[in-house]
Amino acid sequence: MTAPRIQTTLVGSYPIPSWLVAHPSDQAMKDATAVVLHLQELAGIDLVVDGELYRFDPNHPETNGMIEYFVRPMDGIRSEIRRDDIEVFRAQTHLGFRRRPAGVVEGPVGEGALDLVEAYERVAELSLRPIKFTLTSPYMLARMLLDTHYRDHAALTLALADVLAAQVKAIDAAVVQVDEANLPGRPEDAELAAEAINRILDAVPGLPAVHLCFGNYGGQRIQSGNWARLAKFFDLLRADHIVLELARPGYGDLEMLRDINPRLKLGIGVIDIKTTVVEKPGDVAARIQIAADLLGGAERIAYVHPDCGFWMLARPIADAKIQALVAGRDLFEGRD
Repeated sequence: MTAPRIQTTLVGSYPIPSWLVAHPSDQAMKDATAVVLHLQELAGIDLVVDGELYRFDPNHPETNGMIEYFVRPMDGIRSEIRRDDIEVFRAQTHLGFRRRPAGVVEGPVGEGALDLVEAYERVAELSLRPIKFTLTSPYMLARMLLDTHYRDHAALTLALADVLAAQVKAIDAAVVQVDEANLPGRPEDAELAAEAINRILDAVPGLPAVHLCFGNYGGQRIQSGNWARLAKFFDLLRADHIVLELARPGYGDLEMLRDINPRLKLGIGVIDIKTTVVEKPGDVAARIQIAADLLGGAERIAYVHPDCGFWMLARPIADAKIQALVAGRDLFEGRD
């Protein structure tokens, strides 16, 4: 059978196995990551992810380590948060969903002990499938920090972008995906976010991608807005494709993306990760068809995937949703 035209992939995270939490070690982490990769292979996922298990932070489970993992090892950022830091941070009303900063910027930002290349290399040897490597957007990271050094959001954002871009140059994954869950609620920052993210995308040896969602903070959607408001951002973006949250908010404004940046391929969210209800293959196929109709055809759809990562769900539910994703894609393409 010929390869599917629309590829299946996941966004990044997978529920951390209870046995890894109970007995953490380097070998257990390697074994757990191998399990996550293998279950995707068995399900028929075309572009697999590592599950981001090594980023799990039991002290801040709301974001599954997608912030702290990146900023804590960096030079210039203090991780010990003081009471007066919290008071200043909480005065920033746009971050009401978060009670404390991920760190305090006290000097020029540098890579410090952050080593994304090693993180990827540990995974690359565990699967023969093409692998997607994920990292958090510098725009989102900057928004989660208390900045007492640059005192300029743009300067901090671009400094973080340069640190991440320098590491990405040595990551030869099939796809490197930058995750941005804050910009959809602040489209007025499109130019800054695009400039910062493009610095990383330009350094990617393989295919560069961007995941955009409305937040998954403790399993909750924390941003409001629609994709039409990000048209300027999409036009500026130098990515191969974008990975969009759509199953939860719905496909109502997808038609507005029909004429955006014609070089930009689309990844369509067809699995709702904010519910424990497992989709049927027919549900997934119907969602792909809705998206194709709104876009004027399925030609722009390069990938189908869950809306966001699976880390908030129980493993059996996540596994069932992964199987439904592949079965639904196959049903849509008449591959069953």
